[in-house]
Amino acid sequence: MSGALAVGAFTVNSCLYNVDGGERVVLFDTLRGGILKDVRGEGTHFMIPVIQRPIILDVRTKPREIPSVTGTKDLQMVNIKLRVLWRPVENELPQLVRELGTDFDERVLPSIGNEVLKSVVAQYNAEELLSKRAEVSSRIKEEMMKRARHFHLTLDDVAITHLTFGREFMRAIESKQVASQEAERQQWVVKKAEQERQAVVTRAEGEAEAAGIITAAMEKTGNAIIEVRRIDAAKEIAAKLANGRNIVYLPSQQNGSGSNMLLGIDTK
Repeated sequence: MSGALAVGAFTVNSCLYNVDGGERVVLFDTLRGGILKDVRGEGTHFMIPVIQRPIILDVRTKPREIPSVTGTKDLQMVNIKLRVLWRPVENELPQLVRELGTDFDERVLPSIGNEVLKSVVAQYNAEELLSKRAEVSSRIKEEMMKRARHFHLTLDDVAITHLTFGREFMRAIESKQVASQEAERQQWVVKKAEQERQAVVTRAEGEAEAAGIITAAMEKTGNAIIEVRRIDAAKEIAAKLANGRNIVYLPSQQNGSGSNMLLGIDTK
């Protein structure tokens, strides 16, 4: 009795299989011509032992990085990497397994990734890959999605994660930046010299105009303007002396010969 129960339990257990979350199953049937067309979802399902075999496939979105070394339009070598978020099309799983097997991602993604990268990057110069990176990424994404649909795959996102050039190109970029900075500095020097020249011209014009005004005033008033300037200068000197310390005044001799003197005595 117990033996019969054990055999029965083994038979029932061999007829059932479980499909976990994020997985789908296609059945291989030896009597009905291989892969069946229906796709089974999550849960517990029945199969015929020996005749049928479940093939469990993960249908969740998974990331994959695709590296490639390719040439640009101006023959510069570039190292580029793509990050692809992909998943299989669920209702096309039987055809996908029939055509490509269960390792379809290894067979498809690297080949179409390199193919698309080489075709798109070859249409741009090296500098354009940097200045038009968003446009390049958008074109690569569009072409990748178009190619992946032929292999029953859906790409949720495609993005450039790494982009570097050869050493010769990097040295050329650095030399160009140095030359550009030097050119900008030379332009600044030229502008500064021009501003200084204009300042000198303006100052000279102002002095010439002031001299013309003084000359015209002297022609009208004679030496009166010179006397006014002399008086102003004397007032300025007197004000400074009045505020100064240790100033000694020595008057002229009584007979009127000589001249008055002001002496500054240093107390240090």
